[in-house]
Amino acid sequence: MRKFDRLSALMLHFQMSVDRAAPGTGNLIVFGDAGADAPEGIEFWPQAARSQVPAERRLFEARADWGGAANPMVAAMPERLVMHTRNDATIGLLLQMLVAEAADNRCGSASALNRLCEVLIIRLLRHQIEQGATIPGLLSGLSDPRLSRALVAMHDRPGRDWRNHELADLAGMSLSRFSDRFAAKVGETPQSYLRRWRMILARQDIMAGRRIQSVARRLGYGSAEALSRAFSRHFGESPIVVRKSARQAA
Repeated sequence: MRKFDRLSALMLHFQMSVDRAAPGTGNLIVFGDAGADAPEGIEFWPQAARSQVPAERRLFEARADWGGAANPMVAAMPERLVMHTRNDATIGLLLQMLVAEAADNRCGSASALNRLCEVLIIRLLRHQIEQGATIPGLLSGLSDPRLSRALVAMHDRPGRDWRNHELADLAGMSLSRFSDRFAAKVGETPQSYLRRWRMILARQDIMAGRRIQSVARRLGYGSAEALSRAFSRHFGESPIVVRKSARQAA
């Protein structure tokens, strides 16, 4: 039996990019005293660089992007995520590796820094999920042990014709209880979330140049026309226009 994983589908669909940032411009900051043996912690601002950490305490600074506003996880994150090494020894080791790698600046360091930052953000998200999120959104839903089963099923198999009673069964809840709790935690109905998730994936596929018919089939739409109508309602522009814009920008 496959191990239940709340983050893997999202990690597959949204590529994370991390680049070193000029002082004061990063949204991922490793902080601590420059003369200390180890960093004190990490701070991540998913949507904006607003850190007030003094420049002399910024041991490493980067600009991390994980799909921007198109990623429902990013949209659901708190304004600021922070973790101190005193609460997680593994974070401490990762941060030491990150700072050392940045200081050495040897061949392959850019790739190494990117991978280390990915691992750090995953651990930040795990911590947030385990702590429980209070603001309605995807993170709050994934923090719920029951609702997360339904959300992961939609993430893993977006083309399936999911019915609310099937999702409720996965969550081990009655239909009415599931519907009420999903709306309260995620901030929308299960079917609304599923439609939005399909549209996110459809836009990715169309911008990548995939045929509308094949995208429609993969995401559970009966025809290319059905997908095009849903896409236009959601984004205010047709799939053809989006694909043309993506080609011109390439």
